[in-house]
Amino acid sequence: MALSLISNTAAQSQSSRITEVTSPGGIKAWLVHDTTLPLIAVEFAFLGGASQDGAELAGLANFTASLLDEGAGPLDAAQFQSTLADHAVELHFDAGRDDVRGSLRTLSENKDKAFELLRLAVAEPRFDPEAVERIRAAHMAMLRRRSTDPSSMANDRWFALAFPDHPYGRPADGTLESMARITRDDIAGFAKKTLARSNLRVAVVGDISAEELGQRLDAVFGALPATATLVPVAHVEPQKIGTVDVIALDVPQSVVVMGTGGLERRDPDFMPAYVLNHILGGSAFSSRLFKEVREARGLAYSVYSYQVALAHTGLWFAGTATKNERAGESIAIITDEFRKILKDGPSQTELDEAKSYLTGSYALRFDTSSKVAGQLLQIQLDQLGIDYIDKRNALVDAVTLDDLKRVAGRLATAKDALTVVVGKPQGLSGG
Repeated sequence: MALSLISNTAAQSQSSRITEVTSPGGIKAWLVHDTTLPLIAVEFAFLGGASQDGAELAGLANFTASLLDEGAGPLDAAQFQSTLADHAVELHFDAGRDDVRGSLRTLSENKDKAFELLRLAVAEPRFDPEAVERIRAAHMAMLRRRSTDPSSMANDRWFALAFPDHPYGRPADGTLESMARITRDDIAGFAKKTLARSNLRVAVVGDISAEELGQRLDAVFGALPATATLVPVAHVEPQKIGTVDVIALDVPQSVVVMGTGGLERRDPDFMPAYVLNHILGGSAFSSRLFKEVREARGLAYSVYSYQVALAHTGLWFAGTATKNERAGESIAIITDEFRKILKDGPSQTELDEAKSYLTGSYALRFDTSSKVAGQLLQIQLDQLGIDYIDKRNALVDAVTLDDLKRVAGRLATAKDALTVVVGKPQGLSGG
């Protein structure tokens, strides 16, 4: 079922299997109707996320999302969770920087109960004091672990330095101080302002018709507020580019995070940049960074680069973990490889190999109903169009060396980065 969505057969548009459903109440969703298995997978998101936390309440979106399935309507947390288990329903919520997401997976025979539980979770969450304090304790335990985890420390410091006066500079998981400060009223207020029909995106795959889905959408989401009350978030560029910050930690390896400006997802040059990144460090075993840092010099087991396209900025990262005494050397090599690929570009062979891998592996994103739903949701969030699956591989195939040279020119400032190192690196200074 899923693989047929990206079949190379030209006889019929594969996106014709994706139907845009509009409920009687006006709620939209993308549907792939498939009866191969008696399963229904639903992925949905409310725009907003941690960017709506507020300066003093970092972690509020994440805290709220964690509580949505901890009691709702007439069911307390234990009853809600046992009902999910009794009917083999999987329901999860989480929050990122730009949205609050939910995921539902159920057998067709249990869909009535599954959709009712989902309705209760989003429309009638209880936020009982017992559940609030239990989840708060779990979050604070997680934050204590993160406070000594080198990778978490490096990532949080990078965003704090890059976006000092912006919501992206706050840790999405919050801090020990902010988590202790959040009240039940804060949580209920966040849910009321953020969980609304206007900022809802939905994707559904499985054993459900368009007509039934329309009815279910109204039943589940119809009672939510019509319009979300979101604080505008400004577009932003990362600061402190070209600087190095060191967090001293007594560990045998230094964790390195290097980040700089990139392209936003809807930028026409995003796909050439995506191919360029694959060649630099996006491929696990054939990238330039892998060959130079691991194979040629044995400096690290893992080295990588990747793009991050947030709603209000585009970023390009590289990272590794290496012995403290080799950290400076590793950073120098990664920086050099960034500069080389931006100055000279890749070879035709590198481009051909990258395109072959990226087009051939695309099908792996669609090998389960949940993955298909997740991809369809992300395409909606990125505003790429319902026919994007049809076009995606052609967009990759169309990338030329001239395209990569043009993009390299646009990304010329990426030869410098904001670098954060956690450990005891030799030959570096910062604080």
